[in-house]
Amino acid sequence: MTIDNEKLLDIVSNRKPKEKPKQSIYSLNLDALKEWFEAKGEKSFRAKQVVDQLFEKRAPLEEVTTLPKVLIDDLKKDFGYALEVQTLAVSKDKTKKWLFKLHDGLFIETVLMEYAGRATVCVSSQAGCAMGCTFCATGQAGFDRHLEVGEILEQVARACHSTSSRISNIVFMGMGEPLANVDVVYNACQRLTRDWGFSARHITVSTVGVVPGMKKMAKWELPVTLAISLHSPYDDMRSEMIPLNKRYDIAEVLKAGEEVSYSHGRRVSFEYCAIDHKNINDKCAHELGNLLRDFQGAGGAHVNIIPLNRTKGFNGKAPRHVEIQKFADIVEKYGVTVSIRKNRGTDIDAACGQLRERETTKNN
Repeated sequence: MTIDNEKLLDIVSNRKPKEKPKQSIYSLNLDALKEWFEAKGEKSFRAKQVVDQLFEKRAPLEEVTTLPKVLIDDLKKDFGYALEVQTLAVSKDKTKKWLFKLHDGLFIETVLMEYAGRATVCVSSQAGCAMGCTFCATGQAGFDRHLEVGEILEQVARACHSTSSRISNIVFMGMGEPLANVDVVYNACQRLTRDWGFSARHITVSTVGVVPGMKKMAKWELPVTLAISLHSPYDDMRSEMIPLNKRYDIAEVLKAGEEVSYSHGRRVSFEYCAIDHKNINDKCAHELGNLLRDFQGAGGAHVNIIPLNRTKGFNGKAPRHVEIQKFADIVEKYGVTVSIRKNRGTDIDAACGQLRERETTKNN
């Protein structure tokens, strides 16, 4: 299929913002805010007031009460929000999912999951994803660009503003491969711990096995938790599911995971998407148990089994619970701890990339 020059120009023009967008208020750290206030002829302590209100107390800018209204108005003039709500869906189990539109017309997703006494927000680190995992709606749609720090942090802020529960956990398990955007993700984690008051131990960064990013992560001063999307104990099967495995095989991924685990003193979680007639059988269970019982990371290995969320681009389905439980029981016999995740928000397409896929299909 060819596109004539006029059509191509129209597509490119629609993707670019008509004017340079305002910098997100959430992209600013304490030093940047001090500079802004000093340029206004204001005392630098005002910057700490903003950090306390916007980040630590997680209040919307409109509700900040420690600044004069004229300064609030000036902040609004100079800085904006990076995310425009395109869709907000609320599940029967009260899971919330946002489809946010970015300044360049791209879309990302954010999910808030509330439990008894705690809440978790799942954030995106990229618009789209280049990893091409066959069972993932985001991977099927392809990659657009990395997110900036302000775009990541604003996802957390929007989730905080929508609930009375205090969010305690942040997981980088939304759209994109976090360790392909490793420096920005590290910056975001630094800001979340320093300015927002989150515990690094309550932040989880997921990867399909980007070994160079994992090696960088091992040098982070923050003891965040690593989650590795494994999905198969066999290289040939995993390469079919996760093309990156052809570059970094399971042995190399596990070795890098051990480096991160020892460096941070945190147990590694291995995500395992359960697909009927694919990777949930006795043979796979025994092989997975054998593979992970000798994992040398701190605290051993933990397997988190996730029943497949169906997508239009993948013809698989989730196994029956009894089959998943049998698989889990076999793996546990090897001394590996296992949990089975209960899917949340299935009635609102809360799995990664599904809401974006629906919106994109609607507009094409």
